[in-house]
Amino acid sequence: MRTLKLTLMAFVPVLTFASTAMAADGSDSSLGKAAIALAIGLAAFGGTMGQGKVASTALDGISRNPGASGQMQTPLILGLAFVESLVIFTWLMIFLLS
Repeated sequence: MRTLKLTLMAFVPVLTFASTAMAADGSDSSLGKAAIALAIGLAAFGGTMGQGKVASTALDGISRNPGASGQMQTPLILGLAFVESLVIFTWLMIFLLS
């Protein structure tokens, strides 16, 4: 339940400012720039939280079974790459839309 509340609290500002950023015309709008900055910040924050969870879970598994560390390395790196790719895609979309 706590995770659901935190998720909803994170998405409310995104949804609020995303409509402002998308409705901004080609002029230099300070509110549009603030919305873009907030969206990039939230994407980086979400990516950081995801990468922390991936690393924490992998290290927990390795500490429980040190012999499986070689088998966990590839999924760990893939998981980190997938999380980081979402942040990069978000940055790219915001860059293209601004």
